Amino acid sequence: MIVSVFLRGWEDLLRPGALKIVGLGVALSLGLFVALYFALLWVMGWVLPDTLTLPWIGTVTWLRTAADWATLGLMMFASIFLMVPVASAFTGFFLEDVAELVEKEHYPNLPEVRKLSFLEGLGDTVRFFGVIIVANLLALMIYPFVIPFAPLLFFGMNGYLLGREYFQMAALRRMDRGAARALYDRNRATVWATGALMALPLSIPILNLVVPVVGAAAFTHLFHRLARR
Repeated sequence: MIVSVFLRGWEDLLRPGALKIVGLGVALSLGLFVALYFALLWVMGWVLPDTLTLPWIGTVTWLRTAADWATLGLMMFASIFLMVPVASAFTGFFLEDVAELVEKEHYPNLPEVRKLSFLEGLGDTVRFFGVIIVANLLALMIYPFVIPFAPLLFFGMNGYLLGREYFQMAALRRMDRGAARALYDRNRATVWATGALMALPLSIPILNLVVPVVGAAAFTHLFHRLARR
């Protein structure tokens, strides 16, 4: 069942609506980085003078140009490490749409979903990706001391976090928090194993951008299979 829902998640990624959500997350991330870049340029232009006279050097006219190039380099360097988590965070706001797409295709004639308030959904999304980012930053400081076991730590930790949060996202559409928690507790090992399998693409560039959408689809399948039990 674990492999089956994992493969189903990748199949659902190929649906036009799912790919659109991935593209939207990446586009919003690029827009954020571009906006930050121009904001930094504006700050540099406001702080730095057009010319500056230095001892033994004389008048410097290239200071602002150098700052502009340094800002561009800084943003490109930061995007290498921040693009994936930022894109994932933006994509996370649309995971409800992924679950709806999966249910319409594979589980027709379901009753209306349990509606979450905007603040409740926003809080779940922010908490989800905040926990994943903070946990992985802490793990980065631990990896050098446990190098032989670093892969196990990576997959174990992310398997737990991804499994718990994605399963909760799928379950809360159909049941209250107490029932969702009880279903999770009864199937903790299955949810963790599915999350660990979902963590595999996290370490592969480009593929890690689609993990939120694939995860939402896969755990929607997993929820319905476990709930039918």
